[in-house]
Amino acid sequence: MGFALSHYCCFLCFIVLLPLLCKCEDTFTYSRATYYGSPDCLGTPTGACGFGEYGRRVNGGNVGAVSRLYRNGTGCGACYQVRCKVPNLCADNGMKVVVTDHGEGDYTDFILSPRGFSMLARPNMAADLFAYGVVGIEYRRVPCQYPGSNIFFKVHEHSRFPDYLAIVMLYQAGLSDITAVDIWQEDSQAWKGMRKSYGAVWDMANPPKGPVSLRFQVSGRRGQKWVQLMNVIPSDWKAGVAYDSNFQLDY
Repeated sequence: MGFALSHYCCFLCFIVLLPLLCKCEDTFTYSRATYYGSPDCLGTPTGACGFGEYGRRVNGGNVGAVSRLYRNGTGCGACYQVRCKVPNLCADNGMKVVVTDHGEGDYTDFILSPRGFSMLARPNMAADLFAYGVVGIEYRRVPCQYPGSNIFFKVHEHSRFPDYLAIVMLYQAGLSDITAVDIWQEDSQAWKGMRKSYGAVWDMANPPKGPVSLRFQVSGRRGQKWVQLMNVIPSDWKAGVAYDSNFQLDY
């Protein structure tokens, strides 16, 4: 009887505490946000993440620069739900922003593109919100979603075939971070780490000849794991070209 009662009490505690545990994972952080100037209201192709034109248009141009959340480039490409806190002006659900740049403002965690900042507002209230300049917000990290798209490995424009290879990952879904990238060296039958150049850009001088095989370390709530993709970039790779990996993350 006591055994059954103890199990019942544990079950009851689990049921009571489960919403609290789930809530903790979805807790919003309070901060401030502002916006930067842009001639077309989109992002900038020269952002510190190294995304180029992708960083200007991804997520419909609802992008932003961050400071603490940049994490030396590991935070590039992460998605956040941001809601402003100005009564009667702010949309209930706010907007989703993709991190594409690094920047610091007036005690802000986000400097949003004009389009992104306008999405914080209720319909027809964007001009009033822009007049504030800086607004109080709450934010939380959310999964990135790119329906129908795989991860692409873009050969960065600074690459020089065949002597210098720099890559950046685009359309990475989920909640995880990429914390290391290795390249397969056929001659030594071993993986060799690529250098974290800046932002989301990984590079290597004198890369191996032939098709490029990569593995990358994924870090998140489930811990760490390596994902291995063979021959994901062709042997005659070209700077500025993005190659479909035929793979996508879902966590």
